[in-house]
Amino acid sequence: MQSLVMDLRMLSRELSLYLEHQVRIGFFGSGMGLSLILGFSVAYACYYLSSIAKKPQLVTGGESFSRFLQDHCPVVTETYYPTVWCWESRGQTLLRPFIASKPPVQYRKECIKTADGGQILLDWFDNDHSKSYMDASTRPTILLLPGLTGTSKESYILHMIHLSEELGYRYHVWFFNNRGMAGRCLQTPRTYCCANTEDLETVINHIHSLYPSAPFLAAGVSMGGMLLLNYLGKMGQKTPLKAAATFSVGWNIFACSESLEKPLNWLLFNYYLTTCLQSSVNKHRHMFVKQIDMDHVMKAKSIREFDKRFTSVMFGYRTIDDCYTDASPNHRLKSVGIPVLCLNSVDDVFSPSHAIPIETAKQNPNVALVLTSHGGHIGFLEGIWPRQSTYMDRVFKQFVQAMVEHGHELSTM
Repeated sequence: MQSLVMDLRMLSRELSLYLEHQVRIGFFGSGMGLSLILGFSVAYACYYLSSIAKKPQLVTGGESFSRFLQDHCPVVTETYYPTVWCWESRGQTLLRPFIASKPPVQYRKECIKTADGGQILLDWFDNDHSKSYMDASTRPTILLLPGLTGTSKESYILHMIHLSEELGYRYHVWFFNNRGMAGRCLQTPRTYCCANTEDLETVINHIHSLYPSAPFLAAGVSMGGMLLLNYLGKMGQKTPLKAAATFSVGWNIFACSESLEKPLNWLLFNYYLTTCLQSSVNKHRHMFVKQIDMDHVMKAKSIREFDKRFTSVMFGYRTIDDCYTDASPNHRLKSVGIPVLCLNSVDDVFSPSHAIPIETAKQNPNVALVLTSHGGHIGFLEGIWPRQSTYMDRVFKQFVQAMVEHGHELSTM
């Protein structure tokens, strides 16, 4: 890297001298303007290559898992080059939903009932044209869990499916707020909470009952990853899942809330997400008025206030602190009993770096943390014009393929 920087600086000096003496373009009366632009560009390139583009930190609880990832998921050891003109955390977070393309994916919908009379909507991408796994009973199945306000139409979900379609896998997407969403009436006065994994367990058991012989994996993004980790921590090895991956998880909700309540983050993210949460429950307010003061809920100005007035009350917590303690996945990471890869960016304002459970991960041989220096929250944009796949997409594709095709090697290492 140092030699590359030196070469770039030498090139900059040589080109600047050439432009000053040979080029006359009328910019500031001489070629000096172009020379300054070139010099600035080279200086920025030096800064980018030395301070922005870096290899991720790989933290594992066992040498065997680390070797497995280096052999079969090499992207976690390669330098991540964030989009050169948009590498700052908030920029990456805000830009992705607007710039990312949305590959066409046709879903098949299924509605299943829960034990309490509620309904869960499932979106399937069956991939019936798979040439690698023509037998549907053994076709690898991936369960995808989007973020807090996400659905099966999110660009990152569509890219995960599109990139891996060629692998021949089948995908199932289950999204939050599914009870009462997609034009369906809410059957029971209940929505969701990261700590409550009953609906997720129902979905996982249902899928496994349909395809008991198929390799079964799961991936969760943001709040979907938090729910998935809490489920895995509770179940240990008693889960039909073979492996899992999470992306941009908030490890400690207290730290997440504190970060999102800083003025700029509140303005850019917190207030908008709060209004989304309020809108999602207000359309069914007649179901909640007997146990919750909905007028008070609709006056909440932050996610923490919403959770204090709505989520913690609905799920019977004595205080918001009890709710957040139970919902934070950092406490359950030590109990995860299957291979899990967790991708986070240390500049993610939704998940502060000091709250990432690095020491806990080192104590569990089933866990691998992949920590990038940049990437924001579900950003991980790369390339000059990042409309297509992201670094996150590539990590997902390589990891699920590695677990499906080579996962048996972990038991022999």
